[in-house]
Amino acid sequence: MSGQNRRRILNDRPVIGILVQLAREELTFRAKMYIAAPNVKHLESAGCRVTPVSILLPGGAVDIQSSEFARVSGIFYRLAIQAGDRGDYFPVWGTCLGHQLLTALTAGHNLLRLTDSGNAALPLHFTPEIKSCRMFRDFPPEMMRALGENSLTGHFHKYSITLDDFEANEKLRSFYRVVSTNTDPQGITFVSTMEAIRYPIYGTQWHPEGNRYFWKKNFDFLHCPLGVRMSYLLAEFFVNEARKSLHCFESREEEEAALINNCIPTYVQTEKCGRIIYKFD
Repeated sequence: MSGQNRRRILNDRPVIGILVQLAREELTFRAKMYIAAPNVKHLESAGCRVTPVSILLPGGAVDIQSSEFARVSGIFYRLAIQAGDRGDYFPVWGTCLGHQLLTALTAGHNLLRLTDSGNAALPLHFTPEIKSCRMFRDFPPEMMRALGENSLTGHFHKYSITLDDFEANEKLRSFYRVVSTNTDPQGITFVSTMEAIRYPIYGTQWHPEGNRYFWKKNFDFLHCPLGVRMSYLLAEFFVNEARKSLHCFESREEEEAALINNCIPTYVQTEKCGRIIYKFD
């Protein structure tokens, strides 16, 4: 395929939106809203740019039903479905809270349960759906073995969608394929990776960006070469999904004005660790 033909079907200037969310008081960000820098760097590393809007649903602690984060995410979720139904590619990725929010948006209500998964690194237990999965399709065999055998995925969530609740809900069961599960120390099995069957919508309960950009105490092993490579491959996958969307800004000036590059990242210290964020007033 010639370069000219390729440019007709792919967007070589992908811009991915990340939803700005309200800062919790205990984080003392001294700002009303923020975006965590690891979510930005994770995507930019695979060849895209980022604008503070809302397509990627980042991790963080807000109410998945009553918050502004949930309301705005619901708008974009419905737009993505409508776009897909008319053949317009509109990829969406949800990480941690975003993964949970996707289940609530699809099911129509909150099915989350408490799990003992707030600070754990785990291997992924792949389901038979891995054979049809798009997300890991181009992963080399040694990487898939490592993900299934080694604790390479960081889980920092108190709530999960359990496998039992997922399978009991017809809306979830018909919309997503469960790609992987995990089980907490209490024996509760939860959905850790999923993707929509008909739409380019993806969710991970764990943090793919964490292997390169989270430096949490006692989790240095997540930064091993295999973990770092896995993180990049998933970023590359989603940016390639974004390249299939031909949406663009009306002008180069409008595009440049919308980019998160216009914001200055700030280092903040929390009780758990230091973080780099983009602050919005």
